[in-house]
Amino acid sequence: MKRSLLFPLFLAGLAILPSARTLAQSPAPARKDSITRIFRVYEDNDGINIFGRSTDDAYTNGTRLDLFYIPAHRPHGLLGKLAPRAGDSSIDIYGWGIMQLMYTPLDISQNDYQPDDYPYSGAIVATHTRYSYNPTKKYDWQTELVMGALGPLSLAHQTQSLVHHLTGFLQPMGWTTQFGNAILLNLNITGEKQLVEAGSVLRIIGGAQVYGGTMQNGAAIYPLILIGKMNPYFNGLFSQYAAGSDANGRKRWQIYAFAKPQLQYYLTNALLEGGIFTTNPNTQAAGKPLPAPQSSSSPSPQAQSGPPPQQQSAYNPMPPVIPTLNHWVGSIAYGGVLSHGGFSIAFTQNVSSATLKGLYCHDVGNVTLYFGW
Repeated sequence: MKRSLLFPLFLAGLAILPSARTLAQSPAPARKDSITRIFRVYEDNDGINIFGRSTDDAYTNGTRLDLFYIPAHRPHGLLGKLAPRAGDSSIDIYGWGIMQLMYTPLDISQNDYQPDDYPYSGAIVATHTRYSYNPTKKYDWQTELVMGALGPLSLAHQTQSLVHHLTGFLQPMGWTTQFGNAILLNLNITGEKQLVEAGSVLRIIGGAQVYGGTMQNGAAIYPLILIGKMNPYFNGLFSQYAAGSDANGRKRWQIYAFAKPQLQYYLTNALLEGGIFTTNPNTQAAGKPLPAPQSSSSPSPQAQSGPPPQQQSAYNPMPPVIPTLNHWVGSIAYGGVLSHGGFSIAFTQNVSSATLKGLYCHDVGNVTLYFGW
């Protein structure tokens, strides 16, 4: 989507107990962080582009809201008991969130299915996360459970149409061609380990991810390069995006740049191929007999001399050849983070190779706000 989309979703009923966690820093002595909760507002959009090349196609929008917190007791919930943990003295941060995703083809003015482009596809999911950090050995485990729906249940059609109406932009006309409803359930696990550290201004972290379920199946590897004024990365998510305050109550600053080249392998991707128990509705009718032409009570002599034109082509055309999944996808994400006290803003530009064979690469920008207290 060319216009920024902040989908108005409300997170309520979360049992968050106020507590503080002692965060160990190395080599600095341990301190008690004043930040115990963070609310994140996250917006992916291909209309956000530092080079001014705004688009409205492929992965066009992703809006996400999350609340992260430190529970009063461990283990906490299902993920506290089953998810991998970064040692007995780990810093464990939990979160609940909701996210809406959407894909569209390049030409959104067409009503018909476009087999040579990315499909209309929408999903809405709830997420439950656990991030477990070891500040001494400098590694972490990040576990995310994803539950939601693909198809009209995602309300992607209604959301995009409303935003385009409010902003005076072209209405998307092809949402009737989107995949049918399907249940999405995924488990994503990421592990990271610090590889290089140069003082407090440079860190290089190696990471790997695996994901499986009815939404996506695959794996990824990447290095994460951080340069600038920043807190220790493995002091946890709050330390990364909330600078906090010093002993005198004065708000601290963080400002750093990052780069994350990544290689992904996708075995399946429901947002581009449809759900496990659904099929592409635009190819189901292909190859079936057309209805017989209605006979006329008084046919003309010319009509009697041969079969009517409809009978010369009694079948629909063959199913259209649609692009298949690119199993290997390369990308690079880069940007910066500015943090003051409990507030932080992050900007990311992500450039990705084509996720469907024979199609085009894509740029997506991201702006994320963090509010800590």
